[in-house]
Amino acid sequence: MKQRAPRNRTLTCTPEGIESLSGQLLKNPISSQVNELEGRVIHGDAFSVLPALPSAFVDLLIVDPPYNLSKNYNGHLFKKRGSYPAWFESFLSNVRMILKPQATLYICSDWKTSILIAPILEKYFYVHNRITWEREKGRGARSNWKNNTEDIWFCSNTKDYYFNANAVKLKRKVIAPYRANGKPKDWEEEKNGNFRLTFPSNIWSDISIPFWSMPENTDHPAQKPEKLIAKLILASSKEGDFVFDPFLGSGTTAVVAKKLHRKFSGIEQDLEYCCWTLKRLGIAETHPAIQGYADGVFWERNSLNDQPKAKETNPVDSLSL
Repeated sequence: MKQRAPRNRTLTCTPEGIESLSGQLLKNPISSQVNELEGRVIHGDAFSVLPALPSAFVDLLIVDPPYNLSKNYNGHLFKKRGSYPAWFESFLSNVRMILKPQATLYICSDWKTSILIAPILEKYFYVHNRITWEREKGRGARSNWKNNTEDIWFCSNTKDYYFNANAVKLKRKVIAPYRANGKPKDWEEEKNGNFRLTFPSNIWSDISIPFWSMPENTDHPAQKPEKLIAKLILASSKEGDFVFDPFLGSGTTAVVAKKLHRKFSGIEQDLEYCCWTLKRLGIAETHPAIQGYADGVFWERNSLNDQPKAKETNPVDSLSL
């Protein structure tokens, strides 16, 4: 295992931990009973597992597939391919069967891959919007504009779908507060400053990418932040709904669904990633907070002044796996 700085909080698993946790994973053949999938991590390839799953049980599908880039996922190499649209359409044909009629889908992408998948999404689903979020990471480029955004396509299975804008309001600082008759207009005066609750837009600039000092961080090369996934789950599902992620990665969707009291399951082909997920789910039992989300609202990046101070000890330290 690589040596890390003493303050590095990146979650890992020892070889012994992987061996111990792997016994908790579901593997093919998969049960046809929905209640036996609930709260479980499925170790396998999505294309093999999806046809074996029950039909019409998913309320919210969150998909973070490999983009059309060459990337190494812990030894699983995904290569950029001219056949990516066909690969993606084959995936959609498999995943459609597990969706309820009123299900919502969010599909993550980069801008180049978006060009390829947009017409395919419109072929199978109702496309309502494209969210663009600021992925502020990297040192920039000398011969091009720095690429620091990603897309999330907001789709539904039918025209009848659930969306709760009130659950994902953003709390912003008011720089130039306006008063009417001496009273705040559309903002609130608080102990720590002046704030306004705003409805969510399709441009998100309040997301922090997990990094080495954050306990949610792993070594996954494309890990999504818990705050980002929390917005999708809160906007498009209710407590008790079933959230599914067919490319689970390091487990962010499962962890956030657990923290927000949703049913969940997901598929991941890499054994170590599956074990990271199980370890994170264990930590969520006693550490349910989501960075940047408090008091029922999302806060702008680095603006949450009254959030409870994190303990100096890393919650992962108490787990030896």
